Amino acid sequence: MSLFTDPRWGEALAHLSDYLGNHVRVSITALALGLAASLPLAILSRNRPALRGALLGLASIVQTVPGLALLALFYPLLLALASVTLSWVGFSFSAFGFLPAVLALALYSMLPVLRNTITGLNGVDPGLLEAAQGVGMTPRQSLVMVELPLALPVMMAGIRTAAVWVIGTATLSTPIGQTSLGNYIFAGLQTQNWVFVLFGCIAAAALALLVDQLLALIENGLRNRSRLRTSLGGFGIAALIAATLAPTLARTSPSYVVGAKTFAEQYVLSALMTQRLRATGLSATTREGLGSNVIFDALASGDIDVYVDYSGTLWANQFHRTDMKPRKELLTELKTMLARQNVTLLGELGFENAYALVMPRRRAAELGIKSIADLAAHAPAMSIAGDYEFFSRPEWAAIQKAYGLSFRTLRTMQPDFMYAAAASGEVDVIAGYTSDGLIAKYDLVALEDPGHAIPPYDAILLLAPRRAGDEKLKAALQPLLGRIDIAAMREANLRTAGNDTSSSPDAVARWLWEKVGGR
Repeated sequence: MSLFTDPRWGEALAHLSDYLGNHVRVSITALALGLAASLPLAILSRNRPALRGALLGLASIVQTVPGLALLALFYPLLLALASVTLSWVGFSFSAFGFLPAVLALALYSMLPVLRNTITGLNGVDPGLLEAAQGVGMTPRQSLVMVELPLALPVMMAGIRTAAVWVIGTATLSTPIGQTSLGNYIFAGLQTQNWVFVLFGCIAAAALALLVDQLLALIENGLRNRSRLRTSLGGFGIAALIAATLAPTLARTSPSYVVGAKTFAEQYVLSALMTQRLRATGLSATTREGLGSNVIFDALASGDIDVYVDYSGTLWANQFHRTDMKPRKELLTELKTMLARQNVTLLGELGFENAYALVMPRRRAAELGIKSIADLAAHAPAMSIAGDYEFFSRPEWAAIQKAYGLSFRTLRTMQPDFMYAAAASGEVDVIAGYTSDGLIAKYDLVALEDPGHAIPPYDAILLLAPRRAGDEKLKAALQPLLGRIDIAAMREANLRTAGNDTSSSPDAVARWLWEKVGGR
């Protein structure tokens, strides 16, 4: 079966109206906001060198910040602002998803609009400006009737560039909770669904090209003073917005939102919870691909209602605890700490997904390495790979301190790629996950942790403050508690690495329920 005859194209198509509609909504809003800010600033600064230089400099600096980082930075800033407004004036707003995405993308759109508007206005023939003054035009009349019309083609070129940038960068808004065409790409990368990745890239590129061509039609119409072309371009953009937003706006809001982090296991578990909620007659949807800190803050602020986290992640990252306690004692204390933030720990799913240092079984046997302590003597000549956040997490610092590890090279990789890299010898050791089925697939071994540097990572269900007394939600999720053992979760995770429709998170979640639901 070739990639282009893969049945998962149908599954990807089923999500298109939702993902595309949300992508267009956030892109158009951000572009409109960027234009509303950029055009007046450009007009104001065109004859003021100091202000012009400062604005272009700041806009250029924004472009040097990676898109994902800029998007992620707005979330905690807006969350803090929402907290302040709530305490000062009794008003709050959602800092999740749409708003941070719009603000970050609006900033990204400003540089080409500022630069082209200033260039276009300053490029108007001085003789025409003198003629305008000679016939008695005021500076405002000259600007509106002479300068802007003449500069408009150059300005439109900047707007076209900004539109393409915004549409492309909007795919990175998924980790902060904004549904977009990036959902295809993030989900596809995490579950090795290359159909989703390709579909998301094609859809985003097609949208950017279509908008660019419609704006080019408007630009051409303005340059040649063709009302027909200008009207057709404007009508095309209006029709695109209406066609993509209509299904999204007509869709009713779900009663419950299930969150998921950025790896395959989370996609499966969020799909499983959504299916269980729907099976009991509750309306539910998922918000996938969220960062570890973003997802907890989203739960605490009520932007999502439930998700699966891990005890060690919360202990070390959220509450910044460095002491290690026995599993039961840690869970008891963690439950108390969560309650102080009005977050409910509903229960444990029954398995642990801990970080572990993993290497090829044959290589470990050759070197006599069974534990991290054994690895320490060989580490200076070895390379290690971790996921995007591992080397900045407290667990890595704890492992280094406990065993004195010092590797020759530290590399960051997409989680699923790490296992193949270890098996092929591209890296010597990886920071893997104990519930990942790829450990068995690639004949790898998780090294023992005799120093107990890595905390327990029990999978636990967390409920948002507003759902603390929601008995319907609790009853729907109760059958999952204590039912999913490590063997079932490893098999489920391995199934997501398949290449057909049975490997989708929804399909794997149904299989997992069939396996554990009757226990």
